[in-house]
Amino acid sequence: MQQRLVALLAVAGLAGLALGGLLLAAGAADPAMERIPFQIATGSTAGAFFPIGEAIAGLISHPPGLNRCDTAPVCGPPGLIISARTSQGAVDNVTEVNNGDADSGLAQGDVIAAAVKGLPPFRGRATHLRVLASLYNEDIQLVAAARAKIKSPRDLRGKRLSLGDEGTGADITLREILRAYRVPESSLKLVRPQGAGEVALLQAGKLDGFLIVGDAPVAGLADMIASGKARLVPIEGSERDRLIKQAPSLMPAVLPAGLYPGQGVVQTVATRAFWIVRDSVRDDLVFGIAKALFQPLNRAALASSDPSAGEIRLSDAALNLPAPLHPGAARFYKVARP
Repeated sequence: MQQRLVALLAVAGLAGLALGGLLLAAGAADPAMERIPFQIATGSTAGAFFPIGEAIAGLISHPPGLNRCDTAPVCGPPGLIISARTSQGAVDNVTEVNNGDADSGLAQGDVIAAAVKGLPPFRGRATHLRVLASLYNEDIQLVAAARAKIKSPRDLRGKRLSLGDEGTGADITLREILRAYRVPESSLKLVRPQGAGEVALLQAGKLDGFLIVGDAPVAGLADMIASGKARLVPIEGSERDRLIKQAPSLMPAVLPAGLYPGQGVVQTVATRAFWIVRDSVRDDLVFGIAKALFQPLNRAALASSDPSAGEIRLSDAALNLPAPLHPGAARFYKVARP
């Protein structure tokens, strides 16, 4: 696994913490208290996973001497110090958590499901993955250049499509769609953007289409759609029903009108973003983390980290699970719900 990942302690605006401050507080207040380091593998700094991971880490960390933890039950177990770090994306996060190289990570449901089943790009079944919480929906956006005349996924045959950057998991979702719409992968020219930027490649005529999981609206895409140079392709009809049947981690969804200038309602599918942990993480630790995550006093600060984080709700915490709940999380949801 590449170690080009940047480790850092995440800071939520409400907490006003920095790594140095946390460690100083931890060292000065109670040297006898157990320190519990805990890591969240997120994604690139450009996506939603990283700021949400930062906010979670800043809100839930509970070093000794932190006033907000002492005055209200808003933090995780005493001594817990969570750090969020960048990663290449969902595939890497799932692999690292399963292998024990990360305590936890954020990943989309269809990627987790593929890992549990041992489907490509994973080698063998991921048996150590457990869900801490189902977080929020991630809508699938299928974007096509207008000149490519792609009105349905059926029209992708023979086109130049992006698989997304390696490790993000967009290729898993794309292949599920191709299979449902009976488009042979061999008929396509599939490429990796290699950091070049899919919107830029589409605009330059070097790409016919690409897939986005979450992160709507996409920077730079609005002008292309407004000018008629690109469009969102609907995922609908009997093929969508087949897609959801073959990939239960996907569900029907709608991209609202006005997401991009001049764009109407578009039928699509969505997956869920999940916080996953390794099965070896202590039950009491996961219980305490889940309790702090869904503490009502943390909701406003968490929602301010990214629009998607505003959808994190206790009522949806076990929604559409692609892997078993961690026992500690299951115990919390059992006692927390009316």
